Amino acid sequence: MAGNKSVDLLAIGAHPDDVELGAGGALLRAVHAGLRVGVLDLTRGELSSRGTVSERRAEAERAASLLGLVTRQNVDLPDGGLTNTDEQRRAIIPFIRALKPKVLLTHAAIDRHPDHATAHGLVRDANFFAGVTSIETDTQPHRAKQIYYFHPYQDNAQEPRFVMDISEFFERKVEVLRAHASQFYNEEYAGDQTHVSSARFWEAIRIRAAYWGNTIGVEYGEPFHSQGPLALDRLPGLEASE
Repeated sequence: MAGNKSVDLLAIGAHPDDVELGAGGALLRAVHAGLRVGVLDLTRGELSSRGTVSERRAEAERAASLLGLVTRQNVDLPDGGLTNTDEQRRAIIPFIRALKPKVLLTHAAIDRHPDHATAHGLVRDANFFAGVTSIETDTQPHRAKQIYYFHPYQDNAQEPRFVMDISEFFERKVEVLRAHASQFYNEEYAGDQTHVSSARFWEAIRIRAAYWGNTIGVEYGEPFHSQGPLALDRLPGLEASE
């Protein structure tokens, strides 16, 4: 894991492009606010119907540059083979300990893609065990204090804990997604047609962001979930006295 840098926020996705879909606006907003942001991909997406591993690696690097990340790394776990096991948790723990995030973003629990659903518990549990001192690695124990969860593209009936206003950053998020040229709607790419590479799915990205933005009275939003209540130091909408 050469070149590790500590981060304030670490987004962990099962495949390259998952975090951009579910939380790209939030990442851009965090970078804009001066926070150090990183991404950890669990697999290289080698089972994808479109795009080779080398293509997807180059696309992920391009997206990282557009996002303004301080680091993007890959655990190299098997695509289609994520399991919440001690072996896979221990593969993730060194990254969490080295990057020392204050906050994690990762997949929500309910998702039609098995890797997405598994990543939820896998990352949550790896974060817990990353703080256990008896598990020895080259870096000191560290556990992110808070985890928030996203859906890359499919929402379920559960209401999100909060919706982030990404109106200012939505068009930039679209540009980041276009960096994954093999995966999403791209008339110039010769490959098998998939659900996520369709024009309909591409338009659905904007529709979904507009829907969630409308729920909070803004143009575009991203929904997030959490386990348990959120701690606040003041009511949302109330600014500190000058």
